[in-house]
Amino acid sequence: MNSGAAGTLAVGRVQVFSRHRGEVNSSAFSPNGQTLLTASEDGCVYGWETQSGRLLWRLGGHAGPVKFCRFSPDGRLFASTSCDCTIRLWDVAEAKCLQVLKGHQRSVETVSFSPDSKQLASGGWDKRVMLWEVQSGQVLRCLAGHRDSVQSSDFAPSSDCLATGSWDSTIRIWDLRAGPPAIFHQELEGHSGNISCLCFSVSGLLASGSWDKTIHIWKPSTRSLLVQLKGHVTWVKSLAFSPDALQLASADYSRMVKVWDCNTGKCIETLKMCFWQGVLDAAHSCAFTADGKLLVSGAVDQARRQVHCTVKSRRLSRR
Repeated sequence: MNSGAAGTLAVGRVQVFSRHRGEVNSSAFSPNGQTLLTASEDGCVYGWETQSGRLLWRLGGHAGPVKFCRFSPDGRLFASTSCDCTIRLWDVAEAKCLQVLKGHQRSVETVSFSPDSKQLASGGWDKRVMLWEVQSGQVLRCLAGHRDSVQSSDFAPSSDCLATGSWDSTIRIWDLRAGPPAIFHQELEGHSGNISCLCFSVSGLLASGSWDKTIHIWKPSTRSLLVQLKGHVTWVKSLAFSPDALQLASADYSRMVKVWDCNTGKCIETLKMCFWQGVLDAAHSCAFTADGKLLVSGAVDQARRQVHCTVKSRRLSRR
């Protein structure tokens, strides 16, 4: 699928972020890798300095558990979603809420920014996808069609389309160039379980993870399933393409992170999330840094309400 050879990984240190007052539902790294966001069941969003583990902020405001969080590509904003049916837009520099976006009727489970950081997509238990203008906080479109909860979303690198994944086991690709109501473009079917995570590569390939324990890599423009990745023992929680699209990292609920060669579809690394005080609970997230040299994975120790981040150095080799 891509030219070049995949690199190798070397496991580094474990960093602990342990001041949450409830289970951690989501985590995200800033584009420069210097800040970690965590969304907690205690209703707060936490910001941490990645290297030191220092708590930068603990932000309240949501009236329910925070389900998901994500930085904007330009690094200036981040968004959080909650069971309180809202999305909050936050300013990174001042750590303050700029907008409270209201429109969903049930818990909001996913949020994603467009590549230019000007639009925001959200989805949740009301089965709807909503497209927002970031600057004004106004709803641009409401996309209906999924038959169950919308759990994942991601914009294509070109910003022309949006992918959404649902508990109806389908992925929908929405053409954002067309005016309403003709915006539903295509449906990708093949998973036998809920779609839990989606991720576009820089080349426009789409990876989807599911409760069926598999990962599919698609070419959306032709509706082609390029490869099916098998090896996880439980459902896939998080996906991340490397910046050069040569590797795909995936985290599941068995404390396991796998790294796949996108050329061959083979698993080249299996990393178990362990901690010196015992074995961690589910792996929650995985992300490559913007330069592609590090893969950072996060897991949650629910008993201690901690996030543990393991840093793996990625040594690239080229053909």
